Amino acid sequence: MTRRCTFTCVSAKKSALAAVSTALLLPALLAAPAHADDDNKPGVPAKLPAEPPASMSTVGGARLGQPGTQVNLLPGAPALPTNLTGRSWIVADAESGEVLAAHNAHWKLPPASTLKMLFADTVLPTLPKDKVHKVTPQDLDGVGAGSSLVGVREDMEYSVHDLWLGVFLRSGNDAVHVLSAMNGGIDKTVKDMQAHAEELQALDTHVVSPDGYDAADQVSSAYDLTLFARSGLQKKDFREYCGTATAPFPGDQVAGRPRDSFEIQNTNRLMTGAGGVAPYKGIAGVKNGNTSMAGSTFTGVAQRGDRKLLVTVMNPSAGGVNPVYNETAALFDWGFEAAGKVKPVGELVPPKGSDTGPLGSPAESHENKAAAAAGRGGGLGTALGIAGGAVAVLAGGAFVVNRRWPRGARGRRTPPPAS
Repeated sequence: MTRRCTFTCVSAKKSALAAVSTALLLPALLAAPAHADDDNKPGVPAKLPAEPPASMSTVGGARLGQPGTQVNLLPGAPALPTNLTGRSWIVADAESGEVLAAHNAHWKLPPASTLKMLFADTVLPTLPKDKVHKVTPQDLDGVGAGSSLVGVREDMEYSVHDLWLGVFLRSGNDAVHVLSAMNGGIDKTVKDMQAHAEELQALDTHVVSPDGYDAADQVSSAYDLTLFARSGLQKKDFREYCGTATAPFPGDQVAGRPRDSFEIQNTNRLMTGAGGVAPYKGIAGVKNGNTSMAGSTFTGVAQRGDRKLLVTVMNPSAGGVNPVYNETAALFDWGFEAAGKVKPVGELVPPKGSDTGPLGSPAESHENKAAAAAGRGGGLGTALGIAGGAVAVLAGGAFVVNRRWPRGARGRRTPPPAS
């Protein structure tokens, strides 16, 4: 019997629920950029190559290594959107891993803060969320000029939970650096991330900084970013943070008084509707980014009916911040309409260390077994409904993906390993 692996992607905490409608009415928040531009570090090339390589990685299928758009339309299938300007993009089924369409999927490009998905997927399991840390000046060393910040301050205490909210909601490089220090330092964290990327078969990725700040030779791809999202979404805390619209963040501490807090809002505009972007119905994460080198990048997950899709878009040539969201929404619309009307052009591969038995097709999700066992009871429907420009987080709901196992060497569905 196939093991069912579910994941939820929203926070149902009362503080977040109470803050959603209020935060969305604040003009300052609605006008805030989706991600503060991070200045390039010295030695980073001023321009990206104009064209993708003639040959790229074939992880996930030979078609994915070819430049240009890859799609197999069957009779009755909708045409792809005509206004796509992303240098690279991918549309994949979040359950089966089938790639429905792609464009330069393995082109190695600067990832910006979408690389924080790999950071979170790597480091989240190592730090208890209730652990409290007092920030030292050394913890914040190396935070790049122009970085997006959540407002972490020296000599203040923060829980790991607080810091992850800062990473996911405000893309705070200051929070990333503190968590990296708690993980043993920047160098160790970069090595951990690189090792985890290789385990996930995300072989286009070269990690230099854990926060995605522009750095020479730091690259990833639409394919790899989608692998990071799919792996991360197998973790309960990752799902909670990526799906939280607003949350309180610790502020000043005055002796004899309760600590102040201030509201932070998720920079995912398809979730919040900020900046004039229409909220996308069914969106449930995952992560956006923007730097002067990478341009805008975004990976999202959304559900319509029983279909759940992952979409990644990198570096649209259309100007401004919003095109990455608009093109992602257009690809979501296409993917939902094209369900069952296209032949996949590839697949999202499972981790290379997985083991499913004699047929030899690795399929085990990157999730600890205890969490998998706890999640097998299933979910309750869509947890994040967005309509009329307002975010409605449904208490007790769940964004559910029953991950299907990839086909084995003989074309059959490979059973998962015994737990």
